[in-house]
Amino acid sequence: MRILLSLSLGLLCTWFASAQDRFPPDTFAPLQDSLAPQSLDAMWGNFDARAEPLNIETLCEWEEDNVVLRIVRFRVGVFKGQTSSIAAVYGFPKGQMNLPALVQIHGGGQYADANACIANARRGYATVSIAWAGRISSSQYRVNPSGVQQFWDGKTDDANFRLTTDWGAVDGYHAPSRNQGNQFPSVTPHPWTLDSVESPRNSGWFLCATAARRALTFLEQQPEVDKSRLGIYGHSMGGKITVLASVDKRVKAAAPSCGGISDRYNNSDLFRATLGDDVSLKAITCPIIFLSPANDFHGRIVDLPKTIEEIKSNQWRVTCSPQHSHQDTPPYEVATLLWFDQHLQGKFAMPATPDATLRLGEVPTLSFTIDSSMPVESIDVYYTQHGKEGETPSDRQLTTNRFWHHVKPREENGRWVAELPISDTNAPLLAYANVTYKLPKPVSGSGYYYRTYTADTFNLSSLVSHAWADEIAKSGVQATLQPSDVIESFEGEWRKEWFSYRPEEWSITTHKLNDAMYTAPTLSQAQAGSPASTKLSIDVASDQPNQLVVLIDDYAAVLDLPGGSVSQSHVLSLADFKNYAGETLGRWADAKRLKLSAAEHLKPSRGQSGKPRLVGKHWKGPPPKFNQLQWK
Repeated sequence: MRILLSLSLGLLCTWFASAQDRFPPDTFAPLQDSLAPQSLDAMWGNFDARAEPLNIETLCEWEEDNVVLRIVRFRVGVFKGQTSSIAAVYGFPKGQMNLPALVQIHGGGQYADANACIANARRGYATVSIAWAGRISSSQYRVNPSGVQQFWDGKTDDANFRLTTDWGAVDGYHAPSRNQGNQFPSVTPHPWTLDSVESPRNSGWFLCATAARRALTFLEQQPEVDKSRLGIYGHSMGGKITVLASVDKRVKAAAPSCGGISDRYNNSDLFRATLGDDVSLKAITCPIIFLSPANDFHGRIVDLPKTIEEIKSNQWRVTCSPQHSHQDTPPYEVATLLWFDQHLQGKFAMPATPDATLRLGEVPTLSFTIDSSMPVESIDVYYTQHGKEGETPSDRQLTTNRFWHHVKPREENGRWVAELPISDTNAPLLAYANVTYKLPKPVSGSGYYYRTYTADTFNLSSLVSHAWADEIAKSGVQATLQPSDVIESFEGEWRKEWFSYRPEEWSITTHKLNDAMYTAPTLSQAQAGSPASTKLSIDVASDQPNQLVVLIDDYAAVLDLPGGSVSQSHVLSLADFKNYAGETLGRWADAKRLKLSAAEHLKPSRGQSGKPRLVGKHWKGPPPKFNQLQWK
């Protein structure tokens, strides 16, 4: 009888263990009394990212440039009784052990990227690039948006079918989401959310941050990885997720780009109390560098000073590319790699942050110190009057179209000083300093938009200093900067007030037309004429016959250049600028952005149908030589 009882108990235990495997408990316990978490600590509760098995699947494996690459899937958790698995690209240098390791998080509309794994492996890192939206980019295994749809539809008989991220009963996908009407940041309940009441656990941010923390666990379990040296980075939405996941104490260095600092203004009090950037920032203790282009709409530069006050780490840096919105160029993007080299490999020492002070006099000044521990290539100051206190997402047009004046500072008694003449005493003033350092040798990496880059310099910025409009009005500052008919002389360091995301090409853009100094002259500024009769004139030479596109916002004018070494003057009226629909530019005063290029694709307006239309054509010969851009 005792033997039978023992056998029965044994069988019962075996059945129970099997049931646990087949029907594992939910990762996050159901809400008690339908009360949603009201704080960061309550949201994460007693979550242990190591507790559940990963159940790792290897979907594909190959070698590329002496880098071992794998497409893997591993368990994020169990939500509403269904297992959720995330796909990822994992790569590491072949034959190497004890590696520092990185979690890479793509942005909205982007892909998990094998290029990031390969580039990082060449620098001695293992990397897992998580496909939270299901999309994967690699030479051997690719899942595009239609491939994600195929996966949702279960079309396993299609030759292009690929396994990818499976969020199960919840929806952490984006662009598109699996469920029509799913708003990624929302905490409201839906059939596809974790909780049936308004809850931070319903947000895609929470789901993806959970996946990122599980990716840290994945790295810890890889035999080639040193689990004490883990870092995390991401761009745009990936920057937000980086900050959310960096509350995990296993993160030893973080680098959010274009995100993670400005999500503070959600209409939901519950969202702000749990998922607002400031809430996670206050829990971050690891070294962290913020990549924040000066015109970015998702991570606004005006939020950086309070961000630095909020974090619990005294090891931080910022790098802010002037004029840029939501993209960086190599001297700024490379700062991520250097930050990890310093804090995960101990083979780099980043100079200190420039310490800047804004002073208001008749002419405002920015003074600052620099760290000369590395060779300095340039020292620059940028300032703008485009901004306001308490910028929110609704201020996108303001933030993305800021024009930053460039000033070369002078050295005075161990500090650098730049005068900042302004044109409007009723507008605020924002200013910051950039220091560009020479690298001992070029550094190559994979950009956030999949391109491989090489940098031989890197940039560090001061925090932006500001004086808001009421402070300027009371300060005695004078408007000493007068309007100019000359928009650009194309002399000296003129490129500092223009920008390009592809510096290897000659096309270039500026926000000068959005600045009071460079707006089209009016009757009060000119002896004759009116805004309607004002013309835009550009002097340019092209060695060969070409077409030059002058683009103002979404309106293009095409100039025929005859070719030759002599500069030709071209005068343009409002009627010469036409958008996709053939409509003419209404007023010079509405202009925000001006671009000079060889060709542009005009696109239909939101709500219109049609394919983009090409204006201009392929450029022949050396780049054009610009001589003068001015109002006539």
